[in-house]
Amino acid sequence: MSVASPLLPGTGPDAAAFELFGIRLFGEDEADRDIIDPLDYSITLDTGDADRALRKSLERTSLLLAEEDDPVSGDLGLVIKARDDRDRLIATLYENARYGGIVSVTIDGRDIDSLPPNPTFDRSRPVPVSITIQPGVPFTLGEIRLEGAAAGLDPTEFDLVPGEEAGSHKILRAAEQVAERLREEGRPLTEVARREVVANHEIKTVDVTIAVQAGPVAPLGPVTVKGARAVDPGFVQYYSRLRAGQTYSPEQLRKAAERLRELSVFSSVTINEAEELDGDGSLPIGIVVSEGKHRYFGIGASYSSVDGGGIEGYWGHRNLFGQAESLRIEGSVRGLGELENVSDVSSLDYTAGITFIKPGAFVPSGTLEASIRGSTLETDFYDAATVTGKVAYSYELTDVDTVSAGVSLAYDSIDDAFGDDNEYLTFGVPIGYIRDTRDNRLNATEGHYGTVTLTPSYDFFGQTFFTSLEGSISAYLGFGEEDRFVLAGRLNAGTIVGTDDLSAIPATRRFFAGGGGSVRGYSFQEITPRNAADEGTGGRSYITANLEARIGITDAIGIVPFLDIGTVADNTVPDFNDIKMGAGVGLRYMTPFGPLRLDVAVPLDPYDGGSRYAIYAGIGQSF
Repeated sequence: MSVASPLLPGTGPDAAAFELFGIRLFGEDEADRDIIDPLDYSITLDTGDADRALRKSLERTSLLLAEEDDPVSGDLGLVIKARDDRDRLIATLYENARYGGIVSVTIDGRDIDSLPPNPTFDRSRPVPVSITIQPGVPFTLGEIRLEGAAAGLDPTEFDLVPGEEAGSHKILRAAEQVAERLREEGRPLTEVARREVVANHEIKTVDVTIAVQAGPVAPLGPVTVKGARAVDPGFVQYYSRLRAGQTYSPEQLRKAAERLRELSVFSSVTINEAEELDGDGSLPIGIVVSEGKHRYFGIGASYSSVDGGGIEGYWGHRNLFGQAESLRIEGSVRGLGELENVSDVSSLDYTAGITFIKPGAFVPSGTLEASIRGSTLETDFYDAATVTGKVAYSYELTDVDTVSAGVSLAYDSIDDAFGDDNEYLTFGVPIGYIRDTRDNRLNATEGHYGTVTLTPSYDFFGQTFFTSLEGSISAYLGFGEEDRFVLAGRLNAGTIVGTDDLSAIPATRRFFAGGGGSVRGYSFQEITPRNAADEGTGGRSYITANLEARIGITDAIGIVPFLDIGTVADNTVPDFNDIKMGAGVGLRYMTPFGPLRLDVAVPLDPYDGGSRYAIYAGIGQSF
């Protein structure tokens, strides 16, 4: 294991190595110094007539090849590592349906099976290791039998089709899928009793027998909670939505664990099934949790070459009253890069807010959220000071569908193209729907994410009623090994109806486009209808579209060519008279907390005097 020194370079005699994102920048790897009797070796790997995909897979499998620059511990250590490599390479051949493949390994010219128990090698140079592989031809599936409780199932439903390639992973996965199918019928004590694979080397086929033993259909029994200290154990059971008497479902147990993890109060969540049924025929369930730190704080930063830099800070509590209630206080400053005078801080944009969230409000599937937020915003087209209070309630219809409704009250003081000191006091009733089928919220490779929000609003000062409707849909499609290529697209649209007087709608509610979350290459809110004085007014409708090709170069590094399109109109339906496009390329660096993002974009049809390029940096994919 490589250990990064906690000291800065040169700050102490024990500083040995320094790493950034897992890359050793200088110094000796501490693991190298800990190896007893280090022995250097060289490796040659001959994959015979393997095709490119199989050759790459074999090369990735070999630890001898991957760790050639790292010494092993003694002569016997090299032999042990070579034998382990042979087993791994044979397993890779089986994964690729090559059951007749042969892997030969020699060390210092001697076959590893002929070496004595305590071999010695010439250490005057790195000990040569040679691996020769004869892959053979792929085997296909022959006779397939499902036995026991699985006897009535169709093997083709589990990708076991006679005549198709018989990779070992496919067979192992099919066995687990067969058992899972029976568990989904409410039979918890289901297990694979026998898995038999017989290769016929004459006709190059593999006969497969899978026998599954299934217990009876059983309901859930008592649900117990262990490990909860500051969090109420009764709330843990309540929020998990697991109840005694419910029909057993493995998917239900998985969703319960995910639900509890998303509360962010637990560092780990495990749901254990009893190994046998209770006397009444039910299955006892145990929820084991480990609480994390409930209080947290942090700072963040973002940067755009056209919109300037920004910093934010926050403090939060994840378990305010013992039932995972969260409180978050946050503030941010934007526009740091646009200061003409260091002392002119009044031109910066400020935001401060406090948000309270109560999960499991009234029913386990409900969430209550209350917030108050104040902000100042100076753009090229308006200046606004806003205070907004909001109370909303959301309800999970299913695991992927959520509806919400709430009330909001906002005070705005705005200077814009329609004059100075325009004041609005707007009451709104936001109603929303979300559908989320993404496989990963931070870095999706499949699924989609859609939202629709309808907000009837009334301005008390202007006695104006208007309604906004906005929708967004994002979709993701992965290709290739481990989804190394992902096409991602997003479409946003909105309209405001109810008044013909654009000035009666607060500028903060009108539509603008441009910037990092919209059409990249253009500055923030640069895309907007304009009056005769070339002042941006904002619009009643908009459409934006984003298309990205997320290409993984390595496991950690990716590039993202992208194209953004957008238009904003002062009509309730976009007229597409002013379509703007931005294009560019981004760099992604994958980390455990999400990808680090750096995008460079140019406007394809820039405004006179407008931005000519833009650079964006942040955490997470752009959408």
